[in-house]
Amino acid sequence: MLHFTREEFASRQRNATAAMRAANLEGLLIFRQESMYYLTGYDTMGYSQFQCLFMGADGRLVLLTRSADQRQARLTSTIEDIRIWVDRADSNPGLDLRSILEEHGLGGSHLGAELDAYSLTGQRWDMVRSALDGFCTHQDASGLVNRLRLVKSAAELVYVRRAAELADDAHDEAARLAVPGASEQDVLAAMHGAIFRGGGDYPASRFIIGSGESALMVRNFTGYGTIGDNDQLQLEFGGAFRHYHACLMRTMLTGRPDPQHVRMHSACVEAIQACQEVTRPGATFGDVFDAHAKALDAAGFGEHRLNACGYSLGALYPPTWMDWPMLYAGAPTVVRPNMVIFMHMILLDSQRGLAMSVGETVLTTETGCERLSRSNLDLIVN
Repeated sequence: MLHFTREEFASRQRNATAAMRAANLEGLLIFRQESMYYLTGYDTMGYSQFQCLFMGADGRLVLLTRSADQRQARLTSTIEDIRIWVDRADSNPGLDLRSILEEHGLGGSHLGAELDAYSLTGQRWDMVRSALDGFCTHQDASGLVNRLRLVKSAAELVYVRRAAELADDAHDEAARLAVPGASEQDVLAAMHGAIFRGGGDYPASRFIIGSGESALMVRNFTGYGTIGDNDQLQLEFGGAFRHYHACLMRTMLTGRPDPQHVRMHSACVEAIQACQEVTRPGATFGDVFDAHAKALDAAGFGEHRLNACGYSLGALYPPTWMDWPMLYAGAPTVVRPNMVIFMHMILLDSQRGLAMSVGETVLTTETGCERLSRSNLDLIVN
């Protein structure tokens, strides 16, 4: 059930241990599901409970998880040493983790820990920290594997491109169904159906959909409506394949467009093209944001834009497909070839009740960037 070759996983693990040694770490406590998947293939939703993958600077791997995930780990990963902490009223997996570290002679060592992990609640980290107190020292190493995941391999890009095709299929369904009188849930059902029929996966984020005034809420929320005449429909969605994502964002209109809507759309298209023009090796993520801000400000929409205009994408798990790093002012990450970046140009005019967005995913290359979507940027009016 591995989605990559054992050789590719071995290469990723060598890169991770080299990064550990460079940071003077004798091991890494891995709590992010994305890191576990990237390094070993381990694929589960069990990260809602406590689990930790220990990786030594010598490459050894030990997974501490629950009994429900034992077979999952054996079937989906390269991990051979799998330990179980037992569910009971007084369970403290922090102590189980310490026992593993003691077994490997790591008393007095200095470890890294992925503190930026959705599954590592404050309560769970308190258990680990208390168990390790006086046994070893540790530091936040949340970015160690994240930095490795940022540049994609050729094998990863096969999955990214398939995700982009699935996102386009969902886009086509939305463009077909976004008409007056249509239910937002019918649009959603068709979009998700296109992705699953194409062999795709559950996305890591919920799709965003909202018509009328709800189009200004660029977050998922419950309570779905019906698309009206002369309406606006906000959509942010993504295709997912083997957990790799490619995203799109569009505002689709019905009836007779407000002239301001048309101007907003033109500004968004100019802004995303400006962003793509500066997205080349050597530029920073902050440079890309600046291109977005400059274009929208020049078009007279500065007060309606957001403070970020996108982020990296990769193999992600719920609750979000947003990966590190983001596109915002001063973001220092330098663009390198084979990064996957979702750029979204969003304008929200609360006074007039108008929303407009244009977003798509690009792959950075040796000389610039490549659009991964076949869908054009034309304004859709039904």
